[in-house]
Amino acid sequence: MRTYAGHSTPAESNALYRRNLAKGQTGLSVAFDLPTQTGYDPDSVLARGEVGKVGVPVSHLGDMRALFDGIPLERMNTSMTINAPAMWLLALYQVAAEEQGADIAALSGTTQNDIVKEYLSRGTYVFPPGPSLRLITDTIAYTVANLPKWNPINICSYHLQEAGAQPVQEVAYALSTAIAVLDGVRDSGQVAPEDFGQVVGRISFFVNAGVRFVEEMCKLRAFAGLWDHVTRERYGVTDEKLRRFRYGVQVNSLGLTEAQPENNVQRILLEMLAVTLSKDARARAVQLPAWNEALGLPRPWDQQWSLRMQQVLAYESDLLEYPDLFAGSKVVEAKTDEIAEAAWAEIERIEELGGVVAAVESGYLKAQLVGAHAERRAKIESGEMVVVGVNKFTETEPNPLTADLDAAIQTVDPAVEQHAVAALKEWKAQRDGAAVEAALSRLRQEAATDANLMDATLACVRAGVTTGEWTGVLREVFGEFRAPTGVSGSVGTAIPSEELVVLRAEVDQASAELGRRLRLLVGKPGLDGHSNGAEQIAVRARDAGFEVVYQGIRLTPAQIAAAAVAEDVHCVGLSVLSGSHLQLVPEVLAELRAAGAGSVPVVVGGIIPDADARALREAGVAAVFTPKDFGITQILHTIVEEIRRAGSVAV
Repeated sequence: MRTYAGHSTPAESNALYRRNLAKGQTGLSVAFDLPTQTGYDPDSVLARGEVGKVGVPVSHLGDMRALFDGIPLERMNTSMTINAPAMWLLALYQVAAEEQGADIAALSGTTQNDIVKEYLSRGTYVFPPGPSLRLITDTIAYTVANLPKWNPINICSYHLQEAGAQPVQEVAYALSTAIAVLDGVRDSGQVAPEDFGQVVGRISFFVNAGVRFVEEMCKLRAFAGLWDHVTRERYGVTDEKLRRFRYGVQVNSLGLTEAQPENNVQRILLEMLAVTLSKDARARAVQLPAWNEALGLPRPWDQQWSLRMQQVLAYESDLLEYPDLFAGSKVVEAKTDEIAEAAWAEIERIEELGGVVAAVESGYLKAQLVGAHAERRAKIESGEMVVVGVNKFTETEPNPLTADLDAAIQTVDPAVEQHAVAALKEWKAQRDGAAVEAALSRLRQEAATDANLMDATLACVRAGVTTGEWTGVLREVFGEFRAPTGVSGSVGTAIPSEELVVLRAEVDQASAELGRRLRLLVGKPGLDGHSNGAEQIAVRARDAGFEVVYQGIRLTPAQIAAAAVAEDVHCVGLSVLSGSHLQLVPEVLAELRAAGAGSVPVVVGGIIPDADARALREAGVAAVFTPKDFGITQILHTIVEEIRRAGSVAV
């Protein structure tokens, strides 16, 4: 039983972990902030506004010591949601455990270490797919030899569903990723053929469970059956225990609503039942989001509520005491077979494209997800898919849980970033500079060979190297990567409703009045890689007749402003879901004014509390949209109005 937690500073997160463990939590699930996830130190220009916002910043060994101070790592099971720099964070964890006197062979836990889904959904990738797969392979080979209780990779289909994946896509893309990883380890020669079953036995999965109970349960039964087939037939693993489908789950966050957020409680409970009722496909670990996650960062009390849901099911009910309740069900067996057959056909399609890496690089997988998400959004807007409290049964009594909305979520002190920058400077001043340079030089040299990079990484940790320095050296050797956005291949997915026809007419009229086609820039400032909303705005805007400029994620305010000027856009739409809107959006406004484009209207979308929305409008933002504004076509109506107003055309 876990809650995904971490924020502000290592010391504050340590206090939170201790409180959660005292309440009955049985493991730790560490959330890292975006600079850490993307390999930047707090003093990087790209880290501005992001430090400590969606997780804890860990820049060096000192931070890792503070994060687990007083928590015996030898007796703890720790899950770390980290991908591009997974090797680095595991090395930090190992050295921190060594300093506690732990036997590293006793360390248990998981590094997520799944880079494919980062290219497709969360956006915290750093390096190109090839070098990224090499880092994953090296980490797996090292742990098999040295950390026998550690799960070196957690194939993560959770975020695929968040990005729009249907059950068949979630199963197929995750298993295709697992195939690429296992092929990479096998072909690297780092693990003896007779030990390869141990590699297979160490692969775990992290999946999503949506509110469609039967479909989600059958998806997991199909997942387990296909994994058994792949590991037996492709890799020749005969030990059933090593072929077991081991998975943890966080239930769906995509379906959580800002409108009537109390409804999220029953959604979360239904989703938890889908991964616990069926014993033959039961999750090994469950973590639940909080009821108010669509509003902002949950407070400790909100996380406690989610933990108590699990405890009531485990300790008060009898749901876990019986054999599989659905064995022999014709309905369940038929749905499971349907999902499995369709998923296998998609796996074969990916193999024909050259495997999952080629399917990422070509943009095929991303385009499929963007298209699936667009279809889902269109069904919600048309009413074909009912979301209670959003597009049906919207009448509501005043909600006492959100009466003081500004107090209903956790906020991070803006001074956290300044503190982290100062602490980083102090850390660098106290370390041995020559030892740091020697460790980084070794890493640079070995990265240019086929050597396993874990030993060089451990040397960097012990020398006091920082997250940004370790990643920076590998950026020099491996290069960086910008994943396909998937937007261009998804135009024309919207249902041709009367509302969309009206919007197209408005866009045509405004374009004629202004003398050229309306042009919208969709920008993602900072390190927030959750691009689903931005992609859906871009797709629908093109369907409505806009010219759209969308360059993907991870841009500085200066880059966004420069693109707005160069492309001569009529409006800038910013998407920020990491909580950094109060710092990044005013910077974009300032950059636009400095470039002589201060009259271009700027609109913002994200998880933005009312008080912050007021502050943004006072700063000059034309409109603010939050998850309650689920109608994309209506959002675009507003954007057209703001463009016409800025262009002095009668609205």
